[in-house]
Amino acid sequence: MSLTARVTELTRYPVGSYLSVNVGYAPQTTADTLALLRLFRTDAVADGRFRLVRTLADIARADTAIALAFDLEDCGPLGGDLDNVAVFHALGVRSLAATYNHANAAGCGCLDTDDTGLTGYGRDLVRALNEVGMFVDGSHCSRRSGLDMAELTETPMIYSHSNFAALWPHPRNITDEQAVSCARTGGVIGINGVGIFLGRNAESERAARVEAMARHIEYGAELVGIDHIGIGSDFSFDADDFNAEIRANPENFSDDYTKYGPLCWVPPEDLLGQGATPGLDELLAGRGFTPAERAAVFGGNFARAAARVWRDPA
Repeated sequence: MSLTARVTELTRYPVGSYLSVNVGYAPQTTADTLALLRLFRTDAVADGRFRLVRTLADIARADTAIALAFDLEDCGPLGGDLDNVAVFHALGVRSLAATYNHANAAGCGCLDTDDTGLTGYGRDLVRALNEVGMFVDGSHCSRRSGLDMAELTETPMIYSHSNFAALWPHPRNITDEQAVSCARTGGVIGINGVGIFLGRNAESERAARVEAMARHIEYGAELVGIDHIGIGSDFSFDADDFNAEIRANPENFSDDYTKYGPLCWVPPEDLLGQGATPGLDELLAGRGFTPAERAAVFGGNFARAAARVWRDPA
């Protein structure tokens, strides 16, 4: 993600939404990540349509705005210093995934063939996240790393944007074992709308991607219960830049990312039926989900987990 990115596009989500914006992953330095984070914060305040999230109460108060927090995908932006967990938390980062696809100082990633789970540093990272009040996130991590997180964490963990390998066997998707272990912590699995993780990545499959999201939500509810399923759309507002990033950094990806062609996503408009295709909410209603169940999936479950994890910054 570049310093040319802007938060304005986020207003494609409806007022009252809670959004977490990624501000750093594996190759980014601490300085570059902090610069991007501070730029987003400044732009969000200047725009006036966002409320920066410090506490869970900030989300409840954002009924006339969009609640905005941030996340890290990989521990690389910490620069090896666990004290930086508190630095990022103070600036609004509320979840951190220890690895991004491949092994690093914290553990193994989902694309690694040799899966040894979390390292000692990775275990210390889980404890640091628990202490500061930030979600331990298993997305992009290996199966063993995710299971280690569930075993170690003292608060609910999440898979912020992960689908089910039982429905589509992409290495980025999680096993039933991972999902069950996450739910046992009180955590939530957020279903994403990335075409290659849904098995529906052709440009012509826009409606099929939304249908596939609904199927993953239904499967997850049957597997671990409705209370442990949410939405983590993983939508990219800079699709061309992201696809270029994949091509330019093959060490962070694999042909499991590139063999399906340029990535396609479920856009914000297709979640609530504001676009040309039936919305995810409508599709879930058609599958028998009640209004209360849909409200839980569309944010209530993550909010309940956050109430057990988040702490006010000092």
